[in-house]
Amino acid sequence: MFSWQLGLPSTLACLVVGYLLGSIPFGLILTRMAGLGDVRKFGSGNIGATNVLRTGNKKLAATTLLLDALKGTAAAAIASFWGVEAGIAAGFAAFLGHLFPVWLSFRGGKGVATYIGVLLGLVPVMVLLFAAIWLAMAKITRYSSLSALVATAAVPVALYAAGNGKVAVLFAVMTAIAWIKHRANIQRLLSGTESRIGEKG
Repeated sequence: MFSWQLGLPSTLACLVVGYLLGSIPFGLILTRMAGLGDVRKFGSGNIGATNVLRTGNKKLAATTLLLDALKGTAAAAIASFWGVEAGIAAGFAAFLGHLFPVWLSFRGGKGVATYIGVLLGLVPVMVLLFAAIWLAMAKITRYSSLSALVATAAVPVALYAAGNGKVAVLFAVMTAIAWIKHRANIQRLLSGTESRIGEKG
């Protein structure tokens, strides 16, 4: 049976703090600090690391990826000191904060980096599985989006198989949301027009 033992005040606190951490738009902040302007005016208009890479600055993109992941890790790991339910609440809120930041009219990134960060904060060993699947798919297909979609689909299944039922439910929900956010990529994959790794656009 799935049980939720975290009290309402604690749950709300985790949600608020997690959301505020997750909503920090590092891609936008870093590109502006680097004098590159508004990253939302490049490529897809996204604030994530993939679109930051389209500015031509690989270091800035890597830093964005790291920080977008770590905000999820921080939210989930710190809240987990008060129990797994607290970590789940804060991690989910951080993920939503990245996707729908209040500071940017709720138009954020697609969430993969923060997804990985939350996974690192709750079940670190599963990050190795995610990375292995992503790398294998990327090597075979050279599609970053497809690699992320397959890896996110595998994570909830692996968590459930490992006996982490509550966390598996969290990542099943996050995976569904991530797939919805990638619907344009999915359409391009189906039509054969999705850009491969190393290609521009």
